[in-house]
Amino acid sequence: MNLKALIAAAAVALTLGAVTPASAQDKLEKTDIKIAVGGKPLLYYLPLTLAERLGYFKDAGLNVEISDFGGGSKSLQALVGGSADVVTGAYDHTIQMQAKGQPIVALTQLGRYPGIVLAAVNRADTIKSVKDLKGKKVGVTAPGSSTNFMLNYVLTSIGMKPEDVSIIGVGGGPSAIAAIKRGEIDAIVNLDPVISQAQADGDITILADTRTEKGTIEVYGGPYPAAVLYAKPEFVKENPKTTQALADVFVRTMLWLNKASTEDVLKVLPEEYFLGNKSLYAQAFEHSKPTYSPDGQFTEAGAKAALTVLKAFDPAVASANIDLSKTYTNQYVADALKRLPK
Repeated sequence: MNLKALIAAAAVALTLGAVTPASAQDKLEKTDIKIAVGGKPLLYYLPLTLAERLGYFKDAGLNVEISDFGGGSKSLQALVGGSADVVTGAYDHTIQMQAKGQPIVALTQLGRYPGIVLAAVNRADTIKSVKDLKGKKVGVTAPGSSTNFMLNYVLTSIGMKPEDVSIIGVGGGPSAIAAIKRGEIDAIVNLDPVISQAQADGDITILADTRTEKGTIEVYGGPYPAAVLYAKPEFVKENPKTTQALADVFVRTMLWLNKASTEDVLKVLPEEYFLGNKSLYAQAFEHSKPTYSPDGQFTEAGAKAALTVLKAFDPAVASANIDLSKTYTNQYVADALKRLPK
């Protein structure tokens, strides 16, 4: 083989290395994967849509079916019920399920800050602070979801109880905007692009904002893991190569997102995600970009912060002996980072 041919072969090898999972050399145990998510168009779950639209699942040899539910608690139910193999959902659920004796494990971190916002609806002008929420109707994506958890923690942190408010599930897209417009709720806990849309319309006043490190520290006292990819331990044990392939996909996505411009991201997404206003969505993305994990790795500090928060309002977690080391693993992310170009 001449020098030119050798260089060409090397270039091909490098290209393949950028997209081929470790498991590609061996047959994946399972190639048809069902992923559940609670509010796919939300920026909270942007890495899932990017992985899908960029073709990374296909590159990894995976045929993925994504089922979108109204909130994170419903996608968790799909996993428990067996209709989903894995979930992109809140890390909090790994702790809560361990407390219930139904362990799940987080495999890749997608969000390092929650990106959740608590806001008063402006027509409810009696709400000037969190304490004014007592007796009010508060919209969350779904009861038992991460938005509900944030509300519970904010309430308990000032001496109130979750039962002091009425929880209403409003979803994470146009249905949430409609609930605000129709006067069905007095306050909302939601994410971008819903929050940025409601802000632009002059419909809400923000009371707590975890789209930034500063805001997350103000609410939670430190960095707080948000969206993750999680599965049942038995799935991981039975499908180690498939698990690695999934981790490869999401780590590759996080590395891409870390370098991508706003325009790069907008080019990948479907038009319906923009809620009729592409420039506003661009602003929402820029608000949320700091929330994403740069490389998919978990931290012990983040896991401890989540446990502290859940103990504050969840009696089952407060009374359980939680082993945080079983709620997440960096094994698959570490392996992916060794092989994927930075």
